[in-house]
Amino acid sequence: MAAAEPARPRRSSSRPAGESAEQDTNARRRGAPARRSGTPGAAAAMRAAAEQLAELLGRFPDSVSSLKPTEDGWVAQVEVVELERIPDTTSVMASYRVALDEEGELISYERTRRYSRGMIDRLT
Repeated sequence: MAAAEPARPRRSSSRPAGESAEQDTNARRRGAPARRSGTPGAAAAMRAAAEQLAELLGRFPDSVSSLKPTEDGWVAQVEVVELERIPDTTSVMASYRVALDEEGELISYERTRRYSRGMIDRLT
């Protein structure tokens, strides 16, 4: 019977619980900005943009088509069904630009485009 190897002491990590070294390395490699404490992550910002816009418009968003971090928080493009029609490919959609502050609170929104759901973007 072979002697057991002595246990090696674990290195302490400065990463938050649940974050692996691979995730930390990948984030640095992609050039991802470090999150400030109290600043929501992308998924939380996405949910916040959709939920707060829904509260203001009285319509639930169909999707979030883009989300970008800014120095002051986040900017999202949120797609909303403005007028439901049958067939649904003729429903009127709107795209809203939503700005969130560092805490994920909506600070502004504006409708940037209206289009029918079945419309595809064409190269110009």
